Amino acid sequence: MKKNVGIIDQAIRFLIAFTAVLLYFADCISGLLAVSLFVLLALTAMVNFCPLYTLLKISTKKDKSEL
Repeated sequence: MKKNVGIIDQAIRFLIAFTAVLLYFADCISGLLAVSLFVLLALTAMVNFCPLYTLLKISTKKDKSEL
């Protein structure tokens, strides 16, 4: 599992996950879709790996040589 989620992408994922939690507890969104949105985004942000990025051959993570 090669890491393919960069720091900015990770921050955006955490922000959207946090917003989804707030909307869930405010009863603006509900159900399995809301919970799966939070879990998926939080998990991919924590492990720095997105399976969809692998399928699409994308990476937002910078190599150390690019710094």
